[in-house]
Amino acid sequence: MPTLYHHWLSPAARFIRVILAEKRVDIDLREEREWERRPAFLALNPAGEVPVLVMDDGKAYSGTKAIAEYLEEAIPEPALLIGSVDERYEIRRLIGWFHTKIGTEVTRLLVSEKLHKRIYGIGVPDSTAVRCAAHNLKTHMKYITYLVADRNYLTGKYFTMADAAAAAHLSVIDYFGDVHWSDWPEVKDWYMRVKSRRSMRSLLQDRVPGIRPPVHYDNVDF
Repeated sequence: MPTLYHHWLSPAARFIRVILAEKRVDIDLREEREWERRPAFLALNPAGEVPVLVMDDGKAYSGTKAIAEYLEEAIPEPALLIGSVDERYEIRRLIGWFHTKIGTEVTRLLVSEKLHKRIYGIGVPDSTAVRCAAHNLKTHMKYITYLVADRNYLTGKYFTMADAAAAAHLSVIDYFGDVHWSDWPEVKDWYMRVKSRRSMRSLLQDRVPGIRPPVHYDNVDF
């Protein structure tokens, strides 16, 4: 059985977990605390970052986007990069948007302030950083509202890697209770569709010791 080194609130690892679940690949999850810089883990990925996927033959794959592309080629069905060349480009563009833009401007700020400071015991969250993340999130929620205005999913009728990327980040943000869903009904409807998928159900059962998500977190109907 393949092994995925991950952390519970790593959106990159969650993205790969969703892809693996969509492709019906059973995996052994191993929590990796990147900040510990374990030599054995660094031997798998010198960058010291999750996710790292180790296949049954012992080969280790790192780099979030590279793993996703590898899985799409190695396990083509069900396809998560679909459509014409331009349509697949759009899926890849959105994957980059969510992992780079929302990752930098929202998710990493919240994880750093609300999780890492707790782990390291270095004080309470910086209210300025948290407010900045909240402000930036509004921009991204407006963009997702635009994308899903006349679609079931971000790029059309079907669930793709773009949806997996967006959901990976929003699920982490929502774990901290920082998504005001009543302000974003179109995004809420989209996220309800995503939450109902088998690939999201186990992920939403994750719990970080000492930090509880809001009561609606794993409820498909909010």
